Amino acid sequence: MSNLLRFALGVVGGAVLLASALLLCGCSTATGGGEASTPHYVPPTGASQSAGADSLAYSSPDIIRVGDKLTIRLTDIPNPPDPIDVRVREDGTISLILGVQIQAAGKKSGELETEIHQQYVPKYFQRLTVNVKCEERVFYVDGEVRKPDRYIYTGEMTVLKAISTAGGFTEFAKKNRVEVTRANGGKPLVVDCVKALRNPKLDIPIYPGDRIFVHKRIWL
Repeated sequence: MSNLLRFALGVVGGAVLLASALLLCGCSTATGGGEASTPHYVPPTGASQSAGADSLAYSSPDIIRVGDKLTIRLTDIPNPPDPIDVRVREDGTISLILGVQIQAAGKKSGELETEIHQQYVPKYFQRLTVNVKCEERVFYVDGEVRKPDRYIYTGEMTVLKAISTAGGFTEFAKKNRVEVTRANGGKPLVVDCVKALRNPKLDIPIYPGDRIFVHKRIWL
C-alpha cells in the first residue's frame, strides 16, 4: 500500500473517531441534562416528622402522643400561674406561657419536664418546679355505628379501625361522609370510608380526644 493511501486512510479514520467522540459527548450531555431536570419525590417535612413521632409514640405507653391532653404545673416561682391545660398539636408541639413552644410528642413526661425547665431557667426564673400529667387517652365514636361510646386509645388508630372498635357501621350508615373532629377544635374532616377501604392513604389517623360521627343516610 502506498504511503499516500495510508495517509488518506489515517485521515478518514481520525475523522470518524472524532465524530464518534463528539456524538457520545452530545448524548452524555443530553442524558445528564434530562436527569437533572427530572423531579425527584421528597417526603413533606411535616409528614416525615409526624411519622417519626408516631413510631416513637406507639413504642411505649409512657411516650406523649399527638392529641394528648397535658396538665402542666409551674411552681416555686413568684405568682405561679394556674395549671396549664394544653393539647399536643398535630405537629407534636405545645404552647406555654411567655411564648414558649416545645416539641412534646415523642417524649416521656419526665423528659418534657426537664426541657420545660431548661426553657425557663435561668432565662425567666431563677428556680422552677415543673410537673407534667397526661390525661387518660380516649376517643369517641357516635352516630350510625353498632356501639357508640367512648373508647380507650391504646395506640395507633385510624377512622376505619375506630369504627370497627365501635362494632362497625349500621345498615343505615352514610359511609361516604364520616366526620372527624379533632380534640383541639377546628372544622370537621370528612372521610369517605368507601374509598378508604380501597385506598389506605384516605384512612386518616385518629388521635386521643378525637370525635368520629357517622351520619345516617337520607334514602334507605
